[in-house]
Amino acid sequence: MRFPLALTAKIARHIIKHKLLRTPRFALVLQLEPLHTCNLTCTGCGRIREYSTSLKDMMSLEDCLASAQECAAPMVSICGGEPLIYPKVEELAVGLLAQGRIVYICTNGMFMRKKIKEYLATIYSPALEPKLAALLAEKLISAKDAETIRKGQTDGRPVIQPSQWLYWNVHIDGLEYTHDLIVEREGVFKECVEAIKMAKLVGYQVATNTTVYKETDVREIEQMFEFFSALEVDGHTISPGYEYDAAKKDMIKRLDRKPEDFFLTRAMTRQKFAKIQEWGERFTIFGTPVYQEFLAGKRELTCTAWAIPTRNVKGWKAPCYLMTDGHYPTYTEMLEKVDWNQYGVVDSVARDPRCENCMVHCGYDPSGALGTNYQSGDNWKNVRYNFGAKPKPFRDGAKVPAFNGYSVGKGHLAEAKAAINSPPAAMNGAQSVLQRREVSNLQNGNASCGSSDTSERDALLAKIADAKRSE
Repeated sequence: MRFPLALTAKIARHIIKHKLLRTPRFALVLQLEPLHTCNLTCTGCGRIREYSTSLKDMMSLEDCLASAQECAAPMVSICGGEPLIYPKVEELAVGLLAQGRIVYICTNGMFMRKKIKEYLATIYSPALEPKLAALLAEKLISAKDAETIRKGQTDGRPVIQPSQWLYWNVHIDGLEYTHDLIVEREGVFKECVEAIKMAKLVGYQVATNTTVYKETDVREIEQMFEFFSALEVDGHTISPGYEYDAAKKDMIKRLDRKPEDFFLTRAMTRQKFAKIQEWGERFTIFGTPVYQEFLAGKRELTCTAWAIPTRNVKGWKAPCYLMTDGHYPTYTEMLEKVDWNQYGVVDSVARDPRCENCMVHCGYDPSGALGTNYQSGDNWKNVRYNFGAKPKPFRDGAKVPAFNGYSVGKGHLAEAKAAINSPPAAMNGAQSVLQRREVSNLQNGNASCGSSDTSERDALLAKIADAKRSE
């Protein structure tokens, strides 16, 4: 099977039950944001700006668990912000699993290895030594880490342990060069890969979560799938980058960039995702084949954002994960008070101008899962896809040049930070960096970047400002 039988059966039972009950609207996935604090400032993410006045606020553990009970979605995606910063993320994961939920922990990967080491400490015995030896050989843990694990757990807290009902869902937006640029920090891709390798060696299920933007090279996305297939990643979520209000404001005010240069229109999305069905055959793509047809421009779907509700520190966010027209105290009140007919695109006409270019999975993937078009055989397509053979790992993916330039000290802020930390002043530092780059380019046979180019100097000075903010 493409997906584990138990997970598929749980979701199918949920859908069938509500179909038989003729429930007009019900939740499939809860996007649970216990906090909006994050250790990264990813380009295209508007969360920090939208909730800038409540970044220190957190949902209580009790509220988180009650929210899952309230909407009764079979699947909960713990997101944010960076959920591994949440002080009780372990208790939250354990509590959701105890409720019978399928749990996805959506993370940027920076704290994953720490959480996995904490789990290993709880199960340590001499029988674990071969596993520690393998982790040491792969340089996924240090000798000091191994000694700490051997001492066992000291605080008695719950840990995030492997389960057939739990996935690490790691944010990956391309190979090293692209991903580190988008997350605005060097070395993140390398850490994500090491965390994924460690998770798979220890026995966790791991997925990746990718957003495609205007500048994304489609061939690179395919190579990314190949690379992680070789690592035996269990599945992938992929969605187009959409210019929702908070992201547009962040793009303009923080980065001084034009949103139209970064986000996708509907026409662009269909071009970028032209091969999505082929990818769905080669790799385990999370998302229905109906949604894949929609992304490829082969059909239309109606938005069903109510099926993937968002609960955060301010309440139930409406109408969807990306757009905010209010927060409600209960899921039921949100369902009843929001005029859902005001949103989405129907017959190629946007009911709300903000919806015009949206083809994001949180609005349209549930439309495919609910099998709303019986004449198109949607239900049969979903059954055939879910119960089809799982794609085999693509071993040649290990040959993909995934580490293509954005490791620590080589990223898009590295030169700016060097200019900050070396005399003379910033302008002279920028001039110096440009001269060194010019020499390097000449040595490598590349065209000169031109140290006298004012626009390039200005661009580097803008990077210097970014670097100062990031320190």
